[in-house]
Amino acid sequence: MSNDKFPMSNQCQNPNDKKEFDLVIRTSKFGEMSILFAKTILENIVNRPLISQFVRSSTSIGANYMEADCAESKKDFIHKIGICKKESKETMHWLHMIAVANSDKRDDCQKLWQEAKELTLIFSAIVKKK
Repeated sequence: MSNDKFPMSNQCQNPNDKKEFDLVIRTSKFGEMSILFAKTILENIVNRPLISQFVRSSTSIGANYMEADCAESKKDFIHKIGICKKESKETMHWLHMIAVANSDKRDDCQKLWQEAKELTLIFSAIVKKK
């Protein structure tokens, strides 16, 4: 799905805050890329739970960031960003497991793993800054 059809800005977000808007788009794009990648993995008894866990954690990052974006307090914001960080780290784990189970997918897993790592570092920095 294109961001043209589903713009990722929301009413809670300050449209003048380019950095925050970029993170909304980045987490959404990561979820989209994760879904598209998951659809390329052969479904079998080993991959089925890996795919499910991976899709859940990778798409949860953006959902939790959207919640953080509309947080009711600083404490709520930090909590939601902390969840984003945990989901990013969990996604890294599932990508590693998918790469182990599917050697032909290692390059794709590595690219997504790198983005999940960068998101983890961003969320860590946000928590430390607040």
